[in-house]
Amino acid sequence: MKDVYAGNEFAGVVTGLAWTPVGGQILMVETSLTVGKGRLTLTGNLGDVMKESAVIALEFLKAHSDLLNIESELFDQWNIHIHVPEGAIPKDGPSAGIAMINSIASAFTQRKVRKLLAMTGEITLRGKILPVGGIKEKILAAKRANIREIILSSENKKDIDEIKELYIKGLKFHFVDEIMEALNVALLNEKVNNPKPIALQEPSKK
Repeated sequence: MKDVYAGNEFAGVVTGLAWTPVGGQILMVETSLTVGKGRLTLTGNLGDVMKESAVIALEFLKAHSDLLNIESELFDQWNIHIHVPEGAIPKDGPSAGIAMINSIASAFTQRKVRKLLAMTGEITLRGKILPVGGIKEKILAAKRANIREIILSSENKKDIDEIKELYIKGLKFHFVDEIMEALNVALLNEKVNNPKPIALQEPSKK
């Protein structure tokens, strides 16, 4: 995984932060939607815990679709494909949950993700954002990728406080406790250019 920020021109593309045995890395999460029957597909050599994060993200959005003005029936009419690039590299752990939920939400709303933003955090079905480890390594990866803003669990603030000012200079941190707080930070009201029409499908005539 190269430490290169991919931009925010496309709906459903979010930058996460990952810890690996060789240090922190940025982790792209991509969601695409196709007309179908609500099937969830996960690709990118994901481990069980990361797959579970994707399921939790989708279930939370289904249960709280009204908060994002997403018609609940859309989840039954569109297939959801979540991909984490560089499929040759195994990926696991719960910290991509926050990126996955922002990715799915952006895909359904076609709203832009805030520019030069990355995030890391575990999510729960109740809508909480839990702290994760490897914060210092993740921050260094974000700096290498020219990230400017980072969303973290409020409980990770103590980890940031322990990092020398030199390493976090120029970074803005958003500390959140709830999924909706994270979505409100990450998703702009502006839609992407040439947004895909994610709309309810007319029943086919037999």
